[in-house]
Amino acid sequence: MRKQSGGEVFRITGARQGLADDVRGRQRRYVISMSVRTVSVVLAAVLWNVERYVAIVALALGVLLPYVAVVIANAGRENTPSLPSTFVPAPMRPALGPAPVAGAAESAPKSDEGHRGGGPV
Repeated sequence: MRKQSGGEVFRITGARQGLADDVRGRQRRYVISMSVRTVSVVLAAVLWNVERYVAIVALALGVLLPYVAVVIANAGRENTPSLPSTFVPAPMRPALGPAPVAGAAESAPKSDEGHRGGGPV
């Protein structure tokens, strides 16, 4: 593998769920919603002469649920705020100090001048 010189590092734990898993989850939610709708419409038909108010509520649920199910199914991919951020900044490397200037060595303090080999010890 080739080392990249860019400073971006990504965590795999922050990756989204796969597209196939996302579609499967949306289909499952849609089928469950349509099953609840079917049960509510049948319940409305059965209870129409027995308990009219419950039948009206079940019928309203049967009418409104397809719209809600389609909106939820087409809402798009979900973001996962509970996972950590996918971007981790690269650690900062310490910067080197400025290069010494040629005249800087001569202007440095000369406290140990005798030990540099130039003078008597």
